[in-house]
Amino acid sequence: VRIFPESGPVGARAGTAERLQALLDTWPTLLLFVAVIGGIYFGIFDPTEGAAVGAFGAGVLAVWKGNLNLQGFFSCVKDAAKTTGMIFLILLGAGFLNIFMALTGVADQLSTLAAASGLNPYVILILLLVVYLLLGCLMDSLAMIFLTIPIFWPIMAGLDFAMPEADLKMWFGIVVLIVVEAGLITPPVGINVLIINHHAPKVPMRETFIGVMPFLLSGVVRVALLILIPPITLFLPHLLM
Repeated sequence: VRIFPESGPVGARAGTAERLQALLDTWPTLLLFVAVIGGIYFGIFDPTEGAAVGAFGAGVLAVWKGNLNLQGFFSCVKDAAKTTGMIFLILLGAGFLNIFMALTGVADQLSTLAAASGLNPYVILILLLVVYLLLGCLMDSLAMIFLTIPIFWPIMAGLDFAMPEADLKMWFGIVVLIVVEAGLITPPVGINVLIINHHAPKVPMRETFIGVMPFLLSGVVRVALLILIPPITLFLPHLLM
């Protein structure tokens, strides 16, 4: 509103007591966040179990605050079942793809071809990341990761990045996650941009793409830094191992 005053009047400034109360109201959510992330990093439970702990804790908080009734609970269960079914279908497809790759030896052949191409390993990495940007026009992040990793990881494993395989897995995985999310907002047909446009049909697509450009550029800068300086990615995992 301060940047575009024509959008509406500036609201009244909140007092110190209001701000302090609003801050205190966030402590249950903050406590849940610390419990989940802390439990994962200290090895109390793995990330999948951490997700279950977080979901259970969020449910308890919702009941405690009176925001969840029986109808809302069944609605949450229904939505969770739909999402889980979709994920398992993707996993099923990825499983068939893995079997196909193993039987045909395509992944090994691609790895051998990449190693024999004479190209710098970082050039091949950038080419693989460009594929993720293009796939962002066609599918969501989960499908991209499950369907491409069986093909792309053998290629990466066959290249010399001067780091142990365990570090290479972490580094490549984090870089891929960032590029996948950037691919979902990459013009001309980023999936997430289409979703935004669906919920705000009066906003021209061009304005939506202009609005997401800072996020896309920041993603490109982050990926460049992680590729050029791998210790940025590996510092925290090494610290906690």
